[in-house]
Amino acid sequence: MPLKSNARIGILTAGGDCPGLNAAIRGVAKAAMHYGMTVVGIRDGFRGLVENRTMPIDNPLVSGILTQGGTFLGSSRDRPHKMKVNGRNVDMTSAAVRNYRKLRLDCLVCLGGNGTQKSALSLREKGGIDVLTLPKTIDNDVAETDITFGFDSAMSIATEAIDRLHTTATSHQRIIVCEIMGHDAGWLCLGAGIAGGADVILIPEIPYDLSAVVHHLARRHKAGKRFSIVAVAEGIVSVEEAERLSASGGKASPLHRAPSHLEAFAAPGTEGIRLVQEPVSSRIARQLQQMTGTEARVTSLGHVQRGGSPTSFDRLLCTRLGTKAVELISKGRFNVMVALKGNECVPVTLEKVAGKKRTVPTDHPWVQTARLTETCLGDE
Repeated sequence: MPLKSNARIGILTAGGDCPGLNAAIRGVAKAAMHYGMTVVGIRDGFRGLVENRTMPIDNPLVSGILTQGGTFLGSSRDRPHKMKVNGRNVDMTSAAVRNYRKLRLDCLVCLGGNGTQKSALSLREKGGIDVLTLPKTIDNDVAETDITFGFDSAMSIATEAIDRLHTTATSHQRIIVCEIMGHDAGWLCLGAGIAGGADVILIPEIPYDLSAVVHHLARRHKAGKRFSIVAVAEGIVSVEEAERLSASGGKASPLHRAPSHLEAFAAPGTEGIRLVQEPVSSRIARQLQQMTGTEARVTSLGHVQRGGSPTSFDRLLCTRLGTKAVELISKGRFNVMVALKGNECVPVTLEKVAGKKRTVPTDHPWVQTARLTETCLGDE
């Protein structure tokens, strides 16, 4: 059933920040105003809904934010059904729904990644409110969409970093290991690695054999290459670690994944001994330097990948997703995620998205492209 012209839409941004959030908020707000709807901004994700912290969003407020990174609404990783209150996890769904009603909202638009999709569906199922989501994450791992907004911007940043590493690597004849975000999905590392001309790309979907990497680097050295760039996704596992994970049903803790790379230390002011896990990029660089005899250096891009202005692709994508969301709301279509399929923005039911993750298929065209350009993926 189509909504009345004076409908009220709530909007929030949840999870990690990324380029494009402000552009998506603008797309939703501009389209809503076109339909005569009122937009209510909710501060700091789902926690702001639980605590009833809001702000009105009007045309002057969203003017000029298309190019700005981050989110002026603020964000958090809090989940309504499992929110920290006085150090304990508490189900605050009823409070979130109560404030939704108090604000007289007709729909809640949630911008976020996998966790946000699950939280939005939970609010719908447990609270009976109408929700709609947009897929956001630099990891590009949300199911049922070809791409998430924020990914292209982060990939461009990582690609530029790899470009810059080429000059310092060749000047000093080094191996440079560059760690790239992505959690358990390799889209960001694979895309940036190919675009930046990395010589080795290690992603979570393909367990790596370090001896295969060393063999590839040795062949490059023998061919007269002065340097090598190794792009490493933060969630990679070795063949041995993958076997341990498989044997444990894939539920092993990080300590189980890499028990040989832990160091003990005494915390200042305490008598207890704690374990610290060595960063994956540091471990790879240390091992490669030992095995090849070539000096290795580490660069971890970290949250640099989340910052800055969105690319033109992301600005366009965010605007399209945001305006499509309001178009669907105006027609009374709720409880869906707006996905990009081919060149179309289409609704996908949240049940198809929540709890699922889109990782890199090992036969994906990008993987084939990497292999045909003689890039080592750590498995051969």
